[in-house]
Parts: sequence; structure tokens; C-alpha cells
Amino acid sequence: MAPTPMNHARRSTIQSLSNPLVKRMRLLREKRHRRAEGLFLAEGLRIATEAREAGVLPRWLFLAEEGAGHPLAKTLIDATLAGGGEVIDTTPAVLSKLSGKDNAQAIVAIYAEPKTALTDIDRGAAPIWLVAERLRDPGNLGTMLRTGDAVGAGGLILLDESTDPYGVEAVRASMGAIFTQALVQARWEEFLPWLRSGPGQLVATWLGDDTQDYQAVRYQAPTFILIGNESQGMPEAYAAAADVRVRMPMMGKADSLNAAVAAAVMAYEVLNQRRS
Repeated sequence: MAPTPMNHARRSTIQSLSNPLVKRMRLLREKRHRRAEGLFLAEGLRIATEAREAGVLPRWLFLAEEGAGHPLAKTLIDATLAGGGEVIDTTPAVLSKLSGKDNAQAIVAIYAEPKTALTDIDRGAAPIWLVAERLRDPGNLGTMLRTGDAVGAGGLILLDESTDPYGVEAVRASMGAIFTQALVQARWEEFLPWLRSGPGQLVATWLGDDTQDYQAVRYQAPTFILIGNESQGMPEAYAAAADVRVRMPMMGKADSLNAAVAAAVMAYEVLNQRRS
């Protein structure tokens, strides 16, 4: 199914849990329906405001009375209507049905899913890019997006079979960074030739041989920081293809860091070298 076209701007009221639009939008909690519709769901005024400030407006904006009166909500309502979206005044019960949470946020917004390819990326737009291989945990994905936003990264490239970045949990964990960071899903076989077609240093966090201390390397822009799967690490062939392999000191019994933590440590090291 092709993405649903933008509605004519209007404001309406829905209070019934059995309303066809409510039934349709609640299915966006499932990956196959998100894929079919080309839409995804985001909860909360903060995330919706981050999206608006990044120039991204919802196609549908559901909000309860308690959320509609906030000044930021009023700005969001006006922007949504001006952008051709539909604003729907509703009840907390409907918002709970949409989000799947008993204590739902006062705002639920529905957005078109971006279709960004590797060839759409301007690698020179940022000095840091995060690359995650088979990232399975939506919380880690959201945290990596937030880290990317914090360090001024260009975006996150998800390799191979990673978790759906537009699932409710990942969107929530991103705290709005899903709208400020470019997000690309690709196979390793696509990514490596694309990377080698232009400038870019590939840095792999690696526990095997031939590694350097992560603070001993002078990183070159743009730096692509490659993080492996949370439990298995990355395939040896991926690490071997990197320009440099680095490791962080582990002073205790743990032999590796959480994937999102490792990405943050590396990203800030690269950032600090740029600042110096």
C-alpha cells in the first residue's frame, strides 16, 4: 500500500474506541502495518515539538483536552493545520488505545515514515556518523539516536537485520532525535561499497586482535563509528574491513560495554578531538 496522502487541513472530534481511524492507527504498533501504511506513531508533546522544530509535521494529531491548552500544543496545532494535517480532539481512553499504554501521553501524533537511502546521505554534512550492525534492542537504538543528536552527528545507519526504528519503543527512547538524525537501513554489502566511494574513516569497536586504544587514534572526518550486535559483537569480516579497530579499557570483570554506551563513549571521544 502506498503512503496515505496528506489530508485537507481540518479539526474534528473522535470519542469512540470503535472509530475506523482509531482502529486503523492503533495497528501502527505492529511492524507490518507500519510498513504497509508508510506511517508511524509518536507519543508526547516533547517529541512532537522536536519534530515540528525539525520541520516535520504530523498527518494526524490526536490530543486530549488536558494537552490541548499548553502553549506548545497550540503552536503544534496551528502548524499541523497549516501543513495540511488533521487535528483530532479525543479522550484519554482513545489515546491509550492508540499507544497501548494505560497512562498514555496527552498527545499522539502520526507521521509519514521517511525513506532515506545511502545515496541520499551527504557525508560531508557532519563529522560523525553512527553505524550499528544487527542492533536488536529498541532502547539502544533510541539512545544512539539521542547520542548522535547530542554530538552533532549526521545520523544512524542500521546494518542488516536490526530492530524497527519506527516502533513505538524506539521512537519513545529517541526522545525526538528520530526527527533530527538521518536514519538509513541497509545491508553490509550495500554499505561498504557506498562508504568506499567517497571520504570516510570506518572505525570498528572490536575485542579481537589488532586493536588500538580508542584514545590513541587521531580520527579523520567524516568518522563512521561501527558498533556490533549487543550479544555477539560484529562479524570478523566487518571488523577487518574497517580502517582502524579500537577498544576501550575494561577494568572490571565485564568484557564489553552496552552497545549504546560504547557508541556514546566513542562519539564523545571523536567530538572532543574535533573540539581540541
